[in-house]
Amino acid sequence: MGQAIPLSALKLHEVVGYWGYGNQSSLEQRLTDMLSHCVEPRSRRDSQSFTLETTASNRAAKCVWGVSYLGLPQVDCDRLPTETLAVLSASGLPRCSDGCADAWVTYHNHRLCLGREPFGHVPLCWIQMGQVVWFASRLSLLLPLVATPQISMPAVYGYSCFSYVPTPLTPIAQIRSIAAGTEQVWIADDTSETVAVHGTTRSLEWQEAPDQIQDEAIAIAQLRSLLKEAVARQIADLTDESVGVLLSGGLDSSIVAALLVEAGVKVRAYTLDFGLGDLSEYPYAEQVAEFLNIPLVKVDASPRCIRQALMATAQALDSPFGDSVTVPLFLLMQAASQEVQVIFNGEGGDQLFAGWTNKPLIAAGIYQVEHPAEAPFEQQYLRTFHRLWGYEQQLFQPEVLTQLTAINPQNWLQDALDPTFSTALLHRLRRATLMLKGAQNIHPRATKLGTAHGLRVRSPFCDLALAQWSFQVSGTLHLQAACEKYILKRAVEAWLPPAIVWRQKRGMGVPLTSWCLNELWQELGVWLNPGHLRAQGLWQPHVATRIAAGDFGTLQGRRIGESLWLLMMWQVWHHAALGQTEPMFSFDHPFWLPSWLGRFYLQLQRETTQW
Repeated sequence: MGQAIPLSALKLHEVVGYWGYGNQSSLEQRLTDMLSHCVEPRSRRDSQSFTLETTASNRAAKCVWGVSYLGLPQVDCDRLPTETLAVLSASGLPRCSDGCADAWVTYHNHRLCLGREPFGHVPLCWIQMGQVVWFASRLSLLLPLVATPQISMPAVYGYSCFSYVPTPLTPIAQIRSIAAGTEQVWIADDTSETVAVHGTTRSLEWQEAPDQIQDEAIAIAQLRSLLKEAVARQIADLTDESVGVLLSGGLDSSIVAALLVEAGVKVRAYTLDFGLGDLSEYPYAEQVAEFLNIPLVKVDASPRCIRQALMATAQALDSPFGDSVTVPLFLLMQAASQEVQVIFNGEGGDQLFAGWTNKPLIAAGIYQVEHPAEAPFEQQYLRTFHRLWGYEQQLFQPEVLTQLTAINPQNWLQDALDPTFSTALLHRLRRATLMLKGAQNIHPRATKLGTAHGLRVRSPFCDLALAQWSFQVSGTLHLQAACEKYILKRAVEAWLPPAIVWRQKRGMGVPLTSWCLNELWQELGVWLNPGHLRAQGLWQPHVATRIAAGDFGTLQGRRIGESLWLLMMWQVWHHAALGQTEPMFSFDHPFWLPSWLGRFYLQLQRETTQW
């Protein structure tokens, strides 16, 4: 049975409901019981539970349905379009009437449709029990329906490869999810009183436009207009209140801040302080804030704060996300929520404008053309996640390995890397990052962490017109020689300091290896204790010890901290979502020792013992 969802995770509305054949009163009672199991008593006072009446066109149907919103005023429920059970929007913009919601549940002519927009901001999960389809915006809202939740082995494997669970999987075997940019339809048959999946369709394909813009001046002019229009759409409902911007000092978040200031919006910026000079992004964020003349709040992201926020972050995320930025972003959102209600971010810029690892992947693609017998291109792409793919024998217990033999993680990449939609390799890679790293990781993660603190999350780069235009731009304007995001930089170079526009992309430098081998050393012993891992039956009992010792394949440097963090966040999520029996602790590991002594012990072990 799922753990109670903390009140902080339900500040903005969530939804859970059902559709299908059954006794209306019994289903309503079950819905009420689900909420009593999932939601703490304080937050239930803020929920609105109601059943939609059958419309005239459906009065002859035997299907019944019901929906419960949590944290949504009844006046908003009354505005739902006809034949709509639920509409969700992370931004809080009044978009229900124009078909641009982040997730939706509709019914028409004996058909139920669950859908999500292509950027993937808001998750949507479902489970079919008999002839009733249950759906929810949070995995944990459906957990009370499952008598004995089972961990999905494919989901565990996917998480180890990507740091997120690939859709349409969820970490619970009995529950599925709707992939971003798709609609799944069920059809009801009144004669047999059965419901069955009719099929899944993509609502939009990211694909290369037939006519490519080659002229740099034309591309710059069009891009500037599109960026301004994207921000204008995101601020249309604002009055005189201040908004927040998550400002890393990188290009994308700085552009968003600059456009908001130019549009006359009151802006407060928030940035992280890791307490380490070499990795701090604060000087860059400070430079942008001074240039734009906006206040900048520095948020403490020290190991002490990280440790305290581990469980709350896992509860907010609802599903496991193993990236290093999860807890730091939780702290940023938490700080911003004390002062603003709307938060802007720069997420999506890398996916649209060919940031990240495109250069080595293009080289790999060219090499594969010339050497077709070499490893498939999908394997090259898998490596860009820098997770634990390829370490299965050392990572999983034997019983799990047996279940994974028939799973090929490259299958999770095939649709995104489908060359049918792009002749140019760069556009193919951009499609993949939008569908994988963006829609399945970055955007749902940002939304969940923001909405957990009552923030309306807005991402100007996730603008459909802007995104589709980016597939009209020649690859040589996206990536010019060694310069990534070239056309974006050229378009905004007058809006920001040159040092910000043209500095090399580095990514958020979370010092995970330093933390794990020092301040978070004993946390590893709590969450990755060999006795507990042995009883749990997923990870090898001494996997954390081997990674920390630098004796786990080729993992070294920053990859040590990233891998330990990945495993630890799965364990924290497991406890937050499912609870656990008393852990079987053991002392056959170094993490109960002081960190300096534990590291010395590992060094001796490595010198004298074959792992």
